[in-house]
Amino acid sequence: MISLSLPWKTIVVALVLLHITSSSMKARASLSELDRIALLPGQPQVGFQQYSGYVTVDEKKQRALFYYFAEAEIDPASKPLVLWLNGEANMLYLETPIGVGFSYSTDTSSYEAVNDHITGHYVPQLAELMLQYKEYQFNLKGIALGNPVLEYTTDFNSRAEFFWSHGLISDSTYKMFTSVCNYSRYVSEYYRGSVSPICSRVMSQVSRETSKFVDKYDVTLDVCISSVFSQSKVLLPQQVTEAIDVCVEDEIVNYLNRPDVQKALHARLVGVRQWAVCSNILDYQLLDVEIPTTTIVGKLIKAGIPVLVYSGDQDSVIPLTGSRTLVHRLAEQLGLNTTVPYRVWFEGQQVGGWTQAYGNILSFATIRGASHEAPFSQPERSLVLFKSFLEGRPLPEVF
Repeated sequence: MISLSLPWKTIVVALVLLHITSSSMKARASLSELDRIALLPGQPQVGFQQYSGYVTVDEKKQRALFYYFAEAEIDPASKPLVLWLNGEANMLYLETPIGVGFSYSTDTSSYEAVNDHITGHYVPQLAELMLQYKEYQFNLKGIALGNPVLEYTTDFNSRAEFFWSHGLISDSTYKMFTSVCNYSRYVSEYYRGSVSPICSRVMSQVSRETSKFVDKYDVTLDVCISSVFSQSKVLLPQQVTEAIDVCVEDEIVNYLNRPDVQKALHARLVGVRQWAVCSNILDYQLLDVEIPTTTIVGKLIKAGIPVLVYSGDQDSVIPLTGSRTLVHRLAEQLGLNTTVPYRVWFEGQQVGGWTQAYGNILSFATIRGASHEAPFSQPERSLVLFKSFLEGRPLPEVF
């Protein structure tokens, strides 16, 4: 386990950002040799170094975050360091918040009040914090937000149009879902413990028509039937039809629960019996989601930090239409002119999605055929977008 020594402060704060670049040498020098992975069961021989283990973030409560770091195969010191929350070398993966995956706290009371950890909130907030603590010289180069909640009314209420346009709900239900009780109203009522009878009826109708056998994070994806029933028991009431596992994830769960794999990863199970995709030990304060973060994103842009907002276009949970609307609105507020008109971009000889850029510092992109977890469903297209962002160049306009 790595304690939070001064060299790790740069890494730890950076971890909470989705995409950042800095000197990989700092990370490499800070990684304990004890965390180096000698052999990962089932993995073919690789030509790069891997590390995994823990970063202690609260010694008193014995709270630690689990990480996995893969170096670039060639000259890792010259490559940008990228954090991924939730591929590519010089990637630093973090299981967050405390209580999910292998990240733990021996003080179980610390699980009772966990703030909202939606990407559109903690990434901009911590990026702003990094700019404030200039003495640490974080060298923040940009952030990318995938299917984020930036302003919950616009983001949540775009769900109705997505459901209707994709044939998941009827005309009459769409009318109720937009004029009688929209989704942002329902969520607000639910987390205040006072769901109105009318909202309850509307949401029951929406849930019945959309079906728990459709993965709301990817409406085109077939589901693993056994996982539909197992996960529906632990998900929050308003999300019963939203987060459905697929069978390939079952294989990952089985792999990460193998004792030899956990030993190789220097991982521990504390307070839980096994590693799981969904955690029901956290109590999220989701009312925090009502606080918009577009103002913070605007501050980052004014400070010269490039921002990319991207959406998997098959995600109905945080649909692309809401994100696109908010990005365009933010560009207008900041006085940013369109520098790349709305157009297609390519991965190979196929359309990878659509994109638009404003002032060469704010951009929006969709990934065609992608889910909420875009790299999971469209890895090649996600990689093209990801590399273009890191290299500071436009998405391919031709093939």
